[in-house]
Amino acid sequence: MSRMIGGFREYGVSAAARQPLIDFMLTALEGAGCTILFKSDASKAPFVITFETSAGERMGVVAYAFRAKRTPTRNRPVDERSFQLKYGSLEEYRDANTHTLWQDPTGLYTTLLVGIDPEEGFFVGVDPEMHNPTKFFIRLEFKDRHAEEIKARSWFAWERDHRGAKALEQPAEVLVGGTGESFLRYVQFERAAQGLDQGNRQLLAERPERFSAPISTGEETEAREAATVAEHPLLRELELTSDEVLEVIAGAKRLKMAVRGWVAEDHLRRTLMKVEGVTECERLEGDGNPDIRLRYRDRLPLLIECKNVLRVRNKAGEPRVDFQRTRASKSDPCSRYYAPTEFNVVAACLHAVTEAWEFRYALTTALPQHQRCVGKIASNVAVGEGWSSNPAAVFEAVHGTAG
Repeated sequence: MSRMIGGFREYGVSAAARQPLIDFMLTALEGAGCTILFKSDASKAPFVITFETSAGERMGVVAYAFRAKRTPTRNRPVDERSFQLKYGSLEEYRDANTHTLWQDPTGLYTTLLVGIDPEEGFFVGVDPEMHNPTKFFIRLEFKDRHAEEIKARSWFAWERDHRGAKALEQPAEVLVGGTGESFLRYVQFERAAQGLDQGNRQLLAERPERFSAPISTGEETEAREAATVAEHPLLRELELTSDEVLEVIAGAKRLKMAVRGWVAEDHLRRTLMKVEGVTECERLEGDGNPDIRLRYRDRLPLLIECKNVLRVRNKAGEPRVDFQRTRASKSDPCSRYYAPTEFNVVAACLHAVTEAWEFRYALTTALPQHQRCVGKIASNVAVGEGWSSNPAAVFEAVHGTAG
């Protein structure tokens, strides 16, 4: 049975079956020098653990943890492993099989959605936001080769394989895996990665120094502050130092997600402002709006959507854009996909591939069409032929098409 505890949906589970998963997490954290402050009962899920790191930082996790294993299944690949999202019975959820994965609005706890193989000593983590809400009993698959890479490297990230006729329409999803010695890194990673698009999620996973940097000493902080030439007016307004502002951002998940989202768009705005003939270049706020509106050579305004590419290129060496919304309305599955009439130009940010703030541009009307959803753009788009590094050429093409 499940019940709500202060907005937190709690499920009754078999303690004997789940205890090895908790033991794996506790042993891994203690092995990393952490002191366990609290651990919830193994008969209730998700599992809650709070701990203090060797550096004195207090952290907490809410872990939706499941056993990862190889389960030979008819008509499934022989090299497949998986873990099943499953609490209780299907009969219990027959009328309402929708389960929200709890996220701490204060940022004190980090939510994990993870499969653990305690016998082979590794875990596989998926993006909780990609499965929020989720359904029971669904399986999340990975391959023997992924398990071997995890055990060999101790930390590994990859893009999930999808099978079947609709594989190309599935949203891209990046999984991370590690052995016990990397579990603390995994917690730090998920704390930093919440809300990231999948390309930058994989880039972050491949750059652990960006989310698990050592804590600065007081002397280092004072030295940086003393070296500041001019104080920003916002720092005076907030009565905080620059380091303290960064700490506020780092500790507030929603704020951090908003800052990340604005960074690529602001780099795009700055890039476009340098294009000869561009005027009135502005950011657009609000859900569902394109990202930028500008005028080019005093003609009609153009709307531009900024999209981050995935980390891994296609077989032709081209960057890829996962061109779909995270959610679709229940009444219209095709609402997940974009229509070319929603904006004039797509700007693909290549940062996840090149680690530089550079862009490629294309007309929305020139992008491939979705095979099933009439009037929609395909969900998996290669940034290759038809894309330009010269935005002015694309703007000229828009106006040429329009008139």
